[in-house]
Amino acid sequence: MRTLCAVVLAFEAVVIGLAVPVAIQLGGHSPALAGGVWGGLAVAALLLAALQRFRWAYYAGWVLQMALVTSGFLVPGLVVLGVIFAGLWIAAIVVGTRTDALRQAAEREAAPETGGSEEGDKDESAAQR
Repeated sequence: MRTLCAVVLAFEAVVIGLAVPVAIQLGGHSPALAGGVWGGLAVAALLLAALQRFRWAYYAGWVLQMALVTSGFLVPGLVVLGVIFAGLWIAAIVVGTRTDALRQAAEREAAPETGGSEEGDKDESAAQR
């Protein structure tokens, strides 16, 4: 899950950074406001991409998605980007969780059993006959 979420956030940082000139030209916002809002969101996305090894970073990622959608009300076209990246974030969480569960199950099956009981060994040998 960590890798997928980090990739989504890294791509999101690039797209948010490219939204700064859009906010200036189409939204009519000052460069200081556009740089502060969307530049700050881009930097936050990059930092969160690097910090996905911590559990709290996933929750902060949710906050970032909400902030991007909310900031889209200042420049209406950016709402669409916010919704797209929120969907990608949800997909990364869902697919990443499933992948992690499958990986853990495969590791459990591949790991040799230790400390088995004699009764369990008898049951296995009886089942093989």
